[in-house]
Amino acid sequence: MVRVKGGVMTKKTRRKLFKQTKGFYSFGKNVYKRAKERLQRAMRYSYRDRRTKKRDIRALWQVKINAASRINGTTYSKLIHALKKENIQLDRKILAYLAENKPEIFSQIIAETNIKKTAS
Repeated sequence: MVRVKGGVMTKKTRRKLFKQTKGFYSFGKNVYKRAKERLQRAMRYSYRDRRTKKRDIRALWQVKINAASRINGTTYSKLIHALKKENIQLDRKILAYLAENKPEIFSQIIAETNIKKTAS
C-alpha cells in the first residue's frame, strides 16, 4: 500500500487563500493561519458594510437636499413634508442630484410646493 498525500489540493486551497489576502498587512497575507483569520474578518466586515453603505449614501443625499433647501429659504424636513402633501413623487436620490447639478430645477420644485419661506 502506498500512502496518498494531499499535497496538491492543500497547496491549491492555500494558493487560493493567499490570492484573496494579497495586499493585507504583515502576516495577514503570507502566514496561512493568520491569513485565514484575517480573511474571515474581512469577509464579515464586507458583508456588514454592504448594508452600512446604503445608510451612508442616503444620509449624504439628505445633507445635499438640506443644503440646497436652506439656500432656497426652507429646511429639509419642511420640503419633504410639502412634497408628500403635494403628492410629488421624487425620491431623495433624484432630489440630491437636482440639488447638486440642476439648482434652477430644484428651485422650481420648491416653488411648486408653496412652502412658507423661513428667515435665514
